[in-house]
Amino acid sequence: MSIFGFPPGLLKNSAESCRRLPVLALAAGCGWLALADLRAADWPRYRGPNLDGISTESGWSVDWPATGPKQLWKASVGVGFSSISVADGRAYTMGNQKDQDTIYCFDAATGQVLWKHAYPCKLDPKYYDGGPSATPTVEAGRVYTLSKEGEIFCLEAADGKVVWGVKLAQDLGAKTPTWGFSSSPVIQGNILYVNVGNRGTALDKTTGKVIWTTGDEAAGYSSFVPFSMGATRGMALFTARTVTAVNPENGNELWSYPWKTSYDVNAADPIVSGDLVFISSGYNHGAALLRIVDGKPERIWENKQMRNQHNNCVLIDGALYGIDGDDSKAELKCLDFMTGQVKWSQKGLGKGALMAADGKLIVISEKGELVIAAADPTAFKPLARWHVLGGKCWTMPVLSHGRIYCRNAAGDLVCVDVSGK
Repeated sequence: MSIFGFPPGLLKNSAESCRRLPVLALAAGCGWLALADLRAADWPRYRGPNLDGISTESGWSVDWPATGPKQLWKASVGVGFSSISVADGRAYTMGNQKDQDTIYCFDAATGQVLWKHAYPCKLDPKYYDGGPSATPTVEAGRVYTLSKEGEIFCLEAADGKVVWGVKLAQDLGAKTPTWGFSSSPVIQGNILYVNVGNRGTALDKTTGKVIWTTGDEAAGYSSFVPFSMGATRGMALFTARTVTAVNPENGNELWSYPWKTSYDVNAADPIVSGDLVFISSGYNHGAALLRIVDGKPERIWENKQMRNQHNNCVLIDGALYGIDGDDSKAELKCLDFMTGQVKWSQKGLGKGALMAADGKLIVISEKGELVIAAADPTAFKPLARWHVLGGKCWTMPVLSHGRIYCRNAAGDLVCVDVSGK
């Protein structure tokens, strides 16, 4: 697959088609095709191609009929909180049934199951529903997953054939966090990074061989976030009790900042913008903005106005949008990035999740209401809303190619049409 969301050969094939058309059809036909292709985007991993929760997709519709957006398909994937990855016309997620995880590959448009791969893994519902929390990562024709017991699979995207599998936590003797491993694999070049161990582990993506690891203590729940600050390349993550940056080549610590949350639930990925790092956690801890100065974190502000227990904020034009709170009274909020000041808040959505695209927030409420709102720091401005699911919805929704995918904890997965066609 292409990093920009175009299937291999698409641009070449489109160009060849244009050359075969009459001159008058060229502008009307190929110009339209180019526009349609450019506004669509794959979503090949958790939080998208840029790991920021923001899609480049534009032109999708919020002008829904009175009956809501059309449901294209629905599936049952088993209990869990794994989000959806979409690449090359296929959609991937994970779920658990009868102490067995299953990795699903669907036709993204029709919901036809193209393949699935199952393996033993306990549901382990400690004070919540249980099941897998990590999201599949699709890269260069392969799919990478991490189970809550710390087992990693590399599968062929075409047919689900296992390329390699590693019981990483078991092999390293790494302690399992209370709610299991939840880090979605992040791939940079030939290296796969997961939050297993004190401050993560790196593997060769082609073989599963460990390149480096950093101890056997229980990990945090976030995924890695690659960044560059001047000449320094790093990978940031939440450990169990700190936000830490490591050297991607060897795992050595670049800097660290203490961040102790009840039950060691540091789950939301750090947001890195230039030399600034935003962190947030639930259980009434709150959020902070750090500046990295001469390789050391300095706090700019800290407050309790944004408490991300499960899911991340998105940062758009100097404004943070996210879910504050870890109970049914949680609110959707907008904060000023540089000051932490609350710009607005909206009740009634509970502990949902969100992403963004085309200047809009795509929010799923805890009870399954899909809400589209303007990414506007002046006020909450809903543009469209419809209940698409029942049950408990804590998993981030995904927009890709004019379709929005949502799931609940029980494993009901729906795909709705927002293409406007």
